[in-house]
Amino acid sequence: MKFLILGYTPSQSWDAATADAPTDEALEAFAAYQQFEAELRATGEFVSTEGLGHPATSITVRKTDGRVVVTDGPFAELKEVLASFAVIDVSGVERARDIVARMVDLMGEPMEIRPIMGDDFA
Repeated sequence: MKFLILGYTPSQSWDAATADAPTDEALEAFAAYQQFEAELRATGEFVSTEGLGHPATSITVRKTDGRVVVTDGPFAELKEVLASFAVIDVSGVERARDIVARMVDLMGEPMEIRPIMGDDFA
């Protein structure tokens, strides 16, 4: 089964990370995560991962009053922002939980697990 892993970070941390050089602690956590990602690649469970741009650079497209409206940036002040995503392909939800628990332990930020609907989606 494939799962989408959504990584969140507090907006204040996001703003600080994009304004200042990363802290030694952040660099160490990222290095540990990269090592863990290499382990997942070796087992064939890793599909992909990407960091996302700052929420202020986002564009929202929605239908309002029968017409499509395009707006720059998020609509509301955010306490947490979606900072990254990863896709894993594992045997089931228990394995996904184990992987994400380790990711959260390494990175210290909350993550959400969502199954990806596919042929094996139950």
